[in-house]
Amino acid sequence: MELQRCSWCLSSDLYKKYHDEEWGVPVYEDQKLFEFLLLETFQAGLSWITILNKRENFRKAFDDFDYIKIANYSEAKIQELLLDAGIIRNKLKVYSAVSNAQAFIKIQEEFGSFSKYIWGFVDGKPIDNHRKSLKEVQAATPLSDTISKDLKKRGFKFVGSTVVYAHMQATGMVNDHVEDCWTRNQ
Repeated sequence: MELQRCSWCLSSDLYKKYHDEEWGVPVYEDQKLFEFLLLETFQAGLSWITILNKRENFRKAFDDFDYIKIANYSEAKIQELLLDAGIIRNKLKVYSAVSNAQAFIKIQEEFGSFSKYIWGFVDGKPIDNHRKSLKEVQAATPLSDTISKDLKKRGFKFVGSTVVYAHMQATGMVNDHVEDCWTRNQ
């Protein structure tokens, strides 16, 4: 018998694996939070499956999501990324990966970690939304609006409210698994 899952992930095995093992699992480690942030910013305007299909290419191209290295990328490295067919070659998004890494480090310096900063918006624990169906899941919330504005104020780009809410879902800041999903209470 097939496990009940959130319906958005049923179109591919890669989507199911991501849903079952990562989506909605609380992430408190800065390196992983940055990985999701980078991937979410590249996803803006595209489907998440597009990003998942290219995730390993992103990992290789962006030095295993090492934000310290990314913050110091040279113009030559940026031009190399813009020629890399394995990633999304959007010039503004590639440049924003560098400036976002720099802003990420500034937040770490101010708060001790990015995790402490971002999880501070939800008092360190996930918001459990108890969704009955996918129709109840929002693309953005007042809280994602607030976080988006704060990130932008701190120099982040491609962090609109929808991107921020997707990041909150991916990193477990919110639990939007529907009630009959097998991972809901894992």
